[in-house]
Amino acid sequence: MKTLYLECAMGAAGDMLMGALYELCPEKERFLHDMAHLLPGLTVEAEAVTRQGIAGTHMRVVIDGQEEAYGGHVHEHHEHEHHDHEHGHEYEHPHAHEHEHHHHHEHHSLAEIEALIDGFSLPERVRADAKKVYALIARAEAAAHGVEAGQVHFHEVGAMDAVADVTGVCYLMYLLAPDAVAASPVTVGSGTVHTAHGVLPVPTPATARLLTGVPVAAGDIAAELCTPTGAALLKTFASSFGPMPAGVMLGCGHGCGTKDFPRANCVRAFLVDTADTAGGPNDTVTELKANIDDMTGEALGYAMERLLEAGALDVSYLPIQMKKNRPGVLLTCLCRPADADRLALEMLRHTTTFGVRRTDCPRYALTPGRDTADTFLGPIARKTGTGYGLVKRKAEYEDLAAAAKAHGLPLAAAREAFDRAK
Repeated sequence: MKTLYLECAMGAAGDMLMGALYELCPEKERFLHDMAHLLPGLTVEAEAVTRQGIAGTHMRVVIDGQEEAYGGHVHEHHEHEHHDHEHGHEYEHPHAHEHEHHHHHEHHSLAEIEALIDGFSLPERVRADAKKVYALIARAEAAAHGVEAGQVHFHEVGAMDAVADVTGVCYLMYLLAPDAVAASPVTVGSGTVHTAHGVLPVPTPATARLLTGVPVAAGDIAAELCTPTGAALLKTFASSFGPMPAGVMLGCGHGCGTKDFPRANCVRAFLVDTADTAGGPNDTVTELKANIDDMTGEALGYAMERLLEAGALDVSYLPIQMKKNRPGVLLTCLCRPADADRLALEMLRHTTTFGVRRTDCPRYALTPGRDTADTFLGPIARKTGTGYGLVKRKAEYEDLAAAAKAHGLPLAAAREAFDRAK
């Protein structure tokens, strides 16, 4: 089983993750070619650098022949190599006046960013993952600043290069197709960062919200080491956080920032061939349950949507018979143990129940992953599950439906084409 492990001892940012994954990617030319055609005037360059004697790759996002001058909005830690300023924070460079004349200031909403991503000529899975990352950031920024997610706007000066960072990481994940993704505890840094909202503590409120349920440490470097983009990418792809799993090393990549610190400013990505799990349960999930007999179907549907948006692994309803002969439903929310307290409060907030029951359940779980099946209809992304000597594969519905629609075929015919490619 191929496991991707991300070491975040110096935090995480989009371009650093992209550089680390790029070094592992077997299709580097395809990646750079496809990224160059995302937007007019955009190129993504892999620059060989060294940090504290360690060789790695810095991914330079160039727009219209120049790296973004950021319009005065950057993070302290990634002043010259990463631009998360589009995510609601407008990070102010100490010398903003030197750059502002290069750019005009416009803003894009989350819907506009999603529409931009939908226009990319990349696999559907890549676009869906990129939009998921932006949705996570928008919700975190909205909660941090007391607005609705739809009111969060992204600063255009950094938007295009940041979209490239996010999309690039999602595309590399697609090309690498690991069976599982894990990460180390995340070093977030310390100190403060200058923003349009004033001086904020590190980690910023949005980053802290994104890292809820993730093991973190401040470290001894007074700078912002983990950005909102880095946190959202980790939350999107990593299914667990902890030590590197045991196995055979297949490769290692180093993604570097440009700023020098006493330790190498890089994210390391390892590909490890881990043995299939054998024996007993290999995972733990939490079940949150409530019996409800006084909510409409519409209200229950709304509650389900809110729980899934809040990070539930699954939400289901089961018809039950309650006291006084009332028909009711058993609401079950499946989640990670670290998210249980937060999701229990969401259940109380969005349903009429007065109580939520909690059960922590050891489970036998196949390790999830993704790869691509090459069919005569084109590539179709598929989910995979491995472990206990088993391998399962299932087509991603969105890709399957898109292939059927593009060729004017019934869904069953597209599924047959997928099955033949196994």
